[in-house]
Amino acid sequence: MRLLPFLLATALIAAPAWAAPKGKAGPVWQTAEKLRGEQLALLERLVNIDSGTGDKIGGQRAQELVAGELRALGLTVAMIAAENPAYPDNLVATLTGRGKGRILLIAHTDTVFEPGTVAKRPFRTDATRAYGPGVADEKGGVVEGVMAIKLLKMLKIDDFASITFLVETSEERGSPGTRALIAKLVGEADVEFNLEPGDAPDVMTVWRKGSNSFDISVKGRPAHAGVAPQLGRNAALELVHQIALADRLPKTGDGVTANLTLMSAGSRYNIIPEDAKATFNVRIREKAQGDAVEATLRENAANTIIPDTAVSVRREISFPPLPENPQTAALAAMAERIYRDAGLTITRGGNGGASESALAYEGGVAALDGLGPVGGGFHSEEEYLELGSLTPRLYLLASLMIETGRNPPMRRP
Repeated sequence: MRLLPFLLATALIAAPAWAAPKGKAGPVWQTAEKLRGEQLALLERLVNIDSGTGDKIGGQRAQELVAGELRALGLTVAMIAAENPAYPDNLVATLTGRGKGRILLIAHTDTVFEPGTVAKRPFRTDATRAYGPGVADEKGGVVEGVMAIKLLKMLKIDDFASITFLVETSEERGSPGTRALIAKLVGEADVEFNLEPGDAPDVMTVWRKGSNSFDISVKGRPAHAGVAPQLGRNAALELVHQIALADRLPKTGDGVTANLTLMSAGSRYNIIPEDAKATFNVRIREKAQGDAVEATLRENAANTIIPDTAVSVRREISFPPLPENPQTAALAAMAERIYRDAGLTITRGGNGGASESALAYEGGVAALDGLGPVGGGFHSEEEYLELGSLTPRLYLLASLMIETGRNPPMRRP
């Protein structure tokens, strides 16, 4: 187990990698620095709870930990049953102020890791990084959201109309347990800040790809593999053909990508496979690109090489794209100015990871993403969080909340 003194020492070692504050950054930065040890301690506690998507017991434990922290800060906390009963409760915490802006923070406690992962590789730190399942994606962002609210309360800043913090539990599967709730909260907000991790070296996210999955299913005919294989129609072989056709789509890059992620076929080793199925995860910059991929896969389905097999295609849309847009650009310019006040530089970027910000954008709300601590190695055993980014990113989020609370952006018609 990591002890708090060691965490504090580690934090001090990591801090010089980032510039010291100057000018207008003072009070907010200084308070962020004071919260650093507490931020790390809470991060350790949260990371050390298994909460993979669909793990109702672990996920609920993670949600209750966050709920307790927010209740202690005086927020009204509601645990709302997920729209799909496979997932733990969603958390909605609210704080009312006396200003204009209605601020929505969105984060998620679910990870891509199975129960038992924490026992194998619990939270740990070295001189510059923290490690553990979900440490950056997105438990670091969840903790940053809690600390940003605490920072505002410590500075007695309440000139916002409201702060609403949604911590959801099914984001890694496209938020099937939260869609209606997100739509409701977006409808009540002026601005959305998403606490997904920032990309290295220090990048905020101004565009994201949308995420679609396509299931390619083949129906063949079973037969005894030794006695009469000629009577069968091998669904697996036809699936290989369909995969080869789909594999012509791009696999990497800033545009459309389509990657094979799941595949299954057959029921027993001595039966010609009657059924086979593959899933492609497709990422798109524009909605029309998803339609084009679907048309290609359906055209492929009509081109079979195993006689008497039937190929079907099913599409599931997880998140739409978040395009580059003027409202996000204005928030990014604000973030760049806030960082300059601290003698730091932040840049704009995008990636293939989908998020709830696309839903906020579609709801007419200005959205800025990638505001959590900087990290990397997402969805792998190498996932890490840059300790040196904790204070700068907390300072940035709190400052954005202060400014938009006082002067909220206009909603898009």
